[in-house]
Amino acid sequence: MTETNAAAIGAARETQGDRRRALLWQIVDDYSLILIFIALFAVLSFTVQYFFSWDNVVGLALSVSQIGMVACTMMFCLASRDFDLSVGSTVAFAGVMCAIVSNATGSVVLGIAASLVAGALIGAINGVVIAKLKINALITTLATMEIVRGLAFITSQGQAVGVTSEAFFTLGALELFGLPVPVWITLACFVVFGVLLNKTIYGRNTLAIGGNPDAARLAGVAVDRVRIAIFLIQGVVAALAGIILASRMTSGQPNAGEGFELNVISACVLGGVSLMGGRASISGVLVGVLIMGTVQNAMSLMNIDAFYQYLVRGAILLIAVLVDQLKNRRQSR
Repeated sequence: MTETNAAAIGAARETQGDRRRALLWQIVDDYSLILIFIALFAVLSFTVQYFFSWDNVVGLALSVSQIGMVACTMMFCLASRDFDLSVGSTVAFAGVMCAIVSNATGSVVLGIAASLVAGALIGAINGVVIAKLKINALITTLATMEIVRGLAFITSQGQAVGVTSEAFFTLGALELFGLPVPVWITLACFVVFGVLLNKTIYGRNTLAIGGNPDAARLAGVAVDRVRIAIFLIQGVVAALAGIILASRMTSGQPNAGEGFELNVISACVLGGVSLMGGRASISGVLVGVLIMGTVQNAMSLMNIDAFYQYLVRGAILLIAVLVDQLKNRRQSR
């Protein structure tokens, strides 16, 4: 064997090794989160009493239903290099608005409609200020978070607003094929927004904006219009979550949804949505929501003090952000 042939064989083997490593990393990226959730669920099923019971599994699904539906739209915000800190306040305000309008008109339908319109208005304001006035998403949504929370307290006079109509409670308590309606609504959100992300121009434009806004604009994408649409839809879905939460709590409460936005963002980042934009996966977000809810549920069953639960949730978020940074660095090489 000549020296040239040996060098060629060595180069071919090195190339094959690089391909194997790249394939391995791709498999890790695609399936690691799912495998982690399966392993976590299996371990908790054998080690935590009542965790694997049907009532607890249904309760787990119900507890993450509002976070799940809002995470579907937060995914689009993060994928476009933005985020929305006002969703928790929108959840509270929508619940209060629904209760007040329902009581005043005697119509739950009008109450729901008013809340959805309010959510759309909040989202549209966020989108216009960010896209047209070029104000940072952090500052904009932090301001609307405070404003909308204040409106929730003002309109309710700082008190929980009860609803007299029994039909309002049905939305949160009704079951269909053994699962509560809020769980079915959340599953529908994952299907709808998964299709939007993967099968439509809207989803492709969102990822393009997150990847490189200037390049997307040069390619003919209406960047400002897409960003406004993302925040408008975010507001509507947050309002829907607020209506369902108020139905479950049997009243609109101005202090509802505190810390909600952080739980939603944590689930998205844990699910592989990049904080740098341009990368998102609806299946990853679903698994991220389930992991966050599973950990919370297990800690509650084990009677772990709430102070330690804060530590665990914070650690999970930090690990998710570190993993996201490592992925971005590896892809930039």
